[in-house]
Amino acid sequence: MGIGIAQVAATSGCEVFLYDANSAQTEKSLVNLQTTLDKLVAKDKISAQKSQEIFGNINPSTELSDFKDCNLVIEAIIENKEIKTKVFQQLEEIVSEDCIISSNTSSISITSLQAELKNPGRFIGIHFFNPAPLMPLVEVIPGLLTKDNLAQEIYALMESWSKTPVIAKDVPGFIVNRIARPFYGEALRIVEENIATPEQVDDAMRSLGNFKMGPFELMDLIGIDVNFSVTKTVYQDYFYDPKYKPSLLQQRMSEAKLLGRKTGKGFYDYSAQSREPSARSQEPRTESQEPGARIQDLKDDKLYEEIFLRIISMLINEAVEAKRLGIASDEDLEMAMQKGVNYPKGLLAWGKEIGFETVSTTLQDLYSEYQEERYRQSPLLRKLI
Repeated sequence: MGIGIAQVAATSGCEVFLYDANSAQTEKSLVNLQTTLDKLVAKDKISAQKSQEIFGNINPSTELSDFKDCNLVIEAIIENKEIKTKVFQQLEEIVSEDCIISSNTSSISITSLQAELKNPGRFIGIHFFNPAPLMPLVEVIPGLLTKDNLAQEIYALMESWSKTPVIAKDVPGFIVNRIARPFYGEALRIVEENIATPEQVDDAMRSLGNFKMGPFELMDLIGIDVNFSVTKTVYQDYFYDPKYKPSLLQQRMSEAKLLGRKTGKGFYDYSAQSREPSARSQEPRTESQEPGARIQDLKDDKLYEEIFLRIISMLINEAVEAKRLGIASDEDLEMAMQKGVNYPKGLLAWGKEIGFETVSTTLQDLYSEYQEERYRQSPLLRKLI
């Protein structure tokens, strides 16, 4: 993520200093960047001159003191509040009073991070989505102590970097990682209960919802451990609200180191001549098969409709609740889900299309069946019918 953000800034003509506590990681990142730039040149996406300019704008650093003249610092390290806070406190002793300090955190409270600083007003969240050079969305998150107009300043900067910024309240998960939780959580619940396999859930969401990837494919791509960590953080920060309760299946996958593409196995198997490690689907597949290749044998129209309506209703309800709480403007809520996680349409618009009454009935049926607060409706949902 760090090198991706550096590439974005360098492409826009900024002079960038790239630092990692492990200097070998910095060198590796720069090698990977050069490979990426060479591919872009080969595909005529950028000129050779632009490639050299981008690479030349990035300065590898071995000491944080190299940041002393920077106007903006963006942290993109491990999702651990204590480690992040230590870095920010070190930076405060190095950079000028006018330097903006920010975090790329996906789930940690911006207010809790800035409260540990001597000058909390210059601290803000700037959350890019992976891969940063390709994904257009950037969530700009002011904390309670962030100075006035800093969010608008960062918003304008992100636009100058050819990004699509949205401004979000400092709530757990911000916009995308809050609203998107049911995409994973409800899919995991369906599989845990033996209602369907990961393949069936993924294909239902692709075929009926036109999602580019199903939830299990996407968890494998993100990293099952990373997705699980974000879910736990949101759950804890919302005082253990049942809506965001983590999945035991996902915890077991993390414990087994079946983390997805990065380990070769997750809900699908990405190694040659092996079996799917999916908790519910253990049939063999050939070396050439990709996730979903056997799906024609698994299709059940009624089941698919149930899967899709259950997950999309949970997502729409979450978007409606975000609207009710004023987490962002309607426009930013819709934009965030489309540009941040590639949803085919905004969830508020989707609710109108499906019918908020259908969404409400689906959630009421789930609540009646499970008797769980997980399925409670936003107070605004019924008013939209």
